Amino acid sequence: MKKDIHPKYHEKAKISCACGNSFTLGSTLPEIKVELCSACHPFYTGKQKLVDTARRVEKFQAKMEAKKRIAPTRKGKKLKRAAQAKKRAKKEVTVKADTKVIKKKTDKK
Repeated sequence: MKKDIHPKYHEKAKISCACGNSFTLGSTLPEIKVELCSACHPFYTGKQKLVDTARRVEKFQAKMEAKKRIAPTRKGKKLKRAAQAKKRAKKEVTVKADTKVIKKKTDKK
Protein backbone atom coordinates (compact mmCIF):
# COMPACT_ATOMS: atom_id res chain seq x y z
CA MET A 1 0.00 0.00 0.00
CA LYS A 2 1.32 3.46 -0.89
CA LYS A 3 2.01 5.82 1.97
CA ASP A 4 0.25 9.16 2.48
CA ILE A 5 -2.51 8.65 -0.12
CA HIS A 6 -5.10 6.79 1.96
CA PRO A 7 -7.31 8.43 4.63
CA LYS A 8 -6.73 7.53 8.25
CA TYR A 9 -8.80 4.53 9.37
CA HIS A 10 -10.46 4.79 12.78
CA GLU A 11 -11.02 1.39 14.40
CA LYS A 12 -13.60 2.71 16.86
CA ALA A 13 -15.61 5.34 15.05
CA LYS A 14 -18.71 6.40 16.97
CA ILE A 15 -21.97 6.10 14.98
CA SER A 16 -24.96 7.91 16.51
CA CYS A 17 -28.53 7.72 15.20
CA ALA A 18 -31.35 10.27 15.42
CA CYS A 19 -33.36 7.74 17.48
CA GLY A 20 -30.70 7.82 20.21
CA ASN A 21 -28.97 4.53 19.43
CA SER A 22 -25.17 4.61 19.18
CA PHE A 23 -22.53 2.01 18.38
CA THR A 24 -18.94 1.74 17.18
CA LEU A 25 -17.62 0.60 13.81
CA GLY A 26 -14.52 1.03 11.72
CA SER A 27 -14.56 4.05 9.44
CA THR A 28 -12.44 6.76 7.86
CA LEU A 29 -14.42 9.35 9.85
CA PRO A 30 -14.07 9.54 13.64
CA GLU A 31 -17.77 10.33 14.22
CA ILE A 32 -20.85 9.75 12.03
CA LYS A 33 -24.42 10.93 12.61
CA VAL A 34 -27.20 9.06 10.75
CA GLU A 35 -30.99 9.38 10.53
CA LEU A 36 -31.75 5.64 10.46
CA CYS A 37 -30.10 2.61 11.99
CA SER A 38 -31.00 -1.06 12.36
CA ALA A 39 -32.87 -0.26 15.60
CA CYS A 40 -35.31 2.17 13.95
CA HIS A 41 -35.34 1.23 10.23
CA PRO A 42 -38.77 -0.10 9.06
CA PHE A 43 -37.15 -3.07 7.29
CA TYR A 44 -35.69 -4.38 10.55
CA THR A 45 -38.48 -3.34 12.93
CA GLY A 46 -41.45 -4.27 10.73
CA LYS A 47 -43.21 -1.02 11.64
CA GLN A 48 -44.02 1.77 9.21
CA LYS A 49 -42.22 4.99 9.95
CA LEU A 50 -42.27 8.12 7.82
CA VAL A 51 -38.85 9.71 7.67
CA ASP A 52 -39.34 13.15 6.25
CA THR A 53 -36.64 15.72 6.82
CA ALA A 54 -37.99 18.18 4.23
CA ARG A 55 -41.61 18.00 5.52
CA ARG A 56 -42.82 16.67 2.16
CA VAL A 57 -45.50 14.43 3.69
CA GLU A 58 -46.87 17.23 5.88
CA LYS A 59 -46.93 19.65 2.94
CA PHE A 60 -48.78 17.11 0.78
CA GLN A 61 -51.34 16.41 3.52
CA ALA A 62 -51.91 20.16 4.04
CA LYS A 63 -52.40 20.61 0.30
CA MET A 64 -54.98 17.80 0.18
CA GLU A 65 -56.87 19.25 3.18
CA ALA A 66 -57.00 22.66 1.50
CA LYS A 67 -58.28 21.05 -1.68
CA LYS A 68 -61.07 19.29 0.25
CA ARG A 69 -62.13 22.59 1.85
CA ILE A 70 -62.17 24.47 -1.45
CA ALA A 71 -63.75 21.71 -3.60
CA PRO A 72 -67.44 22.23 -2.61
CA THR A 73 -67.28 25.94 -3.41
CA ARG A 74 -65.85 25.45 -6.89
CA LYS A 75 -67.88 24.69 -9.97
CA GLY A 76 -66.35 22.38 -12.48
CA LYS A 77 -67.33 21.74 -16.06
CA LYS A 78 -69.59 18.81 -15.14
CA LEU A 79 -71.44 20.82 -12.48
CA LYS A 80 -72.00 23.69 -14.90
CA ARG A 81 -73.33 21.37 -17.59
CA ALA A 82 -75.72 19.70 -15.13
CA ALA A 83 -77.04 23.10 -14.03
CA GLN A 84 -77.58 24.14 -17.66
CA ALA A 85 -79.41 20.88 -18.40
CA LYS A 86 -81.78 21.53 -15.47
CA LYS A 87 -82.51 25.04 -16.80
CA ARG A 88 -83.23 23.69 -20.28
CA ALA A 89 -85.55 21.02 -18.86
CA LYS A 90 -87.66 23.64 -17.06
CA LYS A 91 -88.06 25.95 -20.10
CA GLU A 92 -91.24 26.06 -22.13
CA VAL A 93 -91.12 24.02 -25.30
CA THR A 94 -92.90 25.23 -28.45
CA VAL A 95 -94.20 22.48 -30.72
CA LYS A 96 -95.57 23.30 -34.17
CA ALA A 97 -98.33 21.00 -35.35
CA ASP A 98 -99.87 21.60 -38.79
CA THR A 99 -101.51 25.01 -38.24
CA LYS A 100 -101.70 25.21 -34.45
CA VAL A 101 -98.90 26.34 -32.15
CA ILE A 102 -98.95 24.41 -28.91
CA LYS A 103 -96.92 25.49 -25.89
CA LYS A 104 -95.97 22.91 -23.34
CA LYS A 105 -94.28 23.33 -20.03
CA THR A 106 -92.03 20.40 -19.27
CA ASP A 107 -90.85 19.36 -15.84
CA LYS A 108 -88.20 16.71 -16.35
CA LYS A 109 -86.14 15.66 -13.42
